[in-house]
Amino acid sequence: MPAPRPAVPPGLVVVDKPGGLTSHDVVARLRRILRTRKVGHAGTLDPMATGVLVCGVERGTKLLGHLALDTKAYTATIRLGAATTTDDAEGEVLSTADATAVTEEAVRAAMAPLTGAIEQVPSSVSAIKIDGERAYKRVRAGEDVVLPARPVVVSAFTLLAVRRVEGFLDLDVLVDCSSGTYVRALARDLGAGLGVGGHLTALRRTRVGPFDLTHARTLEQLEVDPALSLGLDEAVATAFPRRDVDTSGATDVSYGKSLPPAGLDGTYGVFDPAGRALALMADREGAARPLVVLAPAGS
Repeated sequence: MPAPRPAVPPGLVVVDKPGGLTSHDVVARLRRILRTRKVGHAGTLDPMATGVLVCGVERGTKLLGHLALDTKAYTATIRLGAATTTDDAEGEVLSTADATAVTEEAVRAAMAPLTGAIEQVPSSVSAIKIDGERAYKRVRAGEDVVLPARPVVVSAFTLLAVRRVEGFLDLDVLVDCSSGTYVRALARDLGAGLGVGGHLTALRRTRVGPFDLTHARTLEQLEVDPALSLGLDEAVATAFPRRDVDTSGATDVSYGKSLPPAGLDGTYGVFDPAGRALALMADREGAARPLVVLAPAGS
C-alpha cells in the first residue's frame, strides 16, 4: 500500500490557467490535487483567458486579500471587422465591416488615444455589480446594460503583429495596465475608433502584480508534482516590502501586538530572525498594527 501523500505546506500556487475553465474550476481542481479544501484565488480570469492565476493554499489564503495585484500584463489577439455583444469571440456578432483596407499606420494611430490614463467604459458582461447584481447576469436576462466610464491606466498598448484573414484584420498586441482595465473594452474601442468594429479572440495574462509565467505551472504539471510555487515565507518576501524584527519583536507580533512604526508605505511583511514570515502589518495611527498574523504564538 503506497504511503499517504504528505500535506502541502502553506503558500501560493501560481497556475497557468487553461482556456475553457473558470477561476473557480481551477480552485476545485487544486483542492483535489493538493487534497485540501483551503484553496482560494485572487485576480479572476475569464474562462476564455489563459495564463497567470494566483492561488493561496492553507494559511496562504490569508495573503490573497492583501496582495498588490494592481498592475497586469497580457498578450492578446484583436479581430477588426466585427463587433460582438460581449466584446469577445464568445458573444453574438452585432455588426461586420470589411477591415482589409485598414492600414497598420491607422491602427497605431487609433491605439494612441487608448494608451495612458484614460476613461474606459467596462464591457457590459463584466462582473461589476449594479444594485447588488453582476452586470453580466443582467445582460443574460435581456437587460440593456451600459456601465459608467471609470479611470484606468494603460501603460503599454503595443502592436506586435498584423494578419489579414478573410476580410478581417487580426492584431497581436501586448497590454500592460492597471487593475480594472478590460482588454475586451480596448478591442471594442479600437474597432469603433477605426469604424469597422472589433472584439477579442484570445487573451493570455502573463503577469499580475509581481507574479509572472516564470512562477506558473499547468494543472497537468501539478497533477504529477503537487507542490507550491512559493512557500509562505517566499511568497510574503516576493509580494510585500520586508521588515525584520528581533526575538522580542517577533514574540509581540506572534501575540498580535503592535510595534513601533516602520516608516513603510502600505502593507509589509514582518520576519523573525530566522527569516520566517510572521505577519502582514501596516503603519496606522503612530504604530505598526497587524493585519494578518501568519505565525501565531504556539503554532
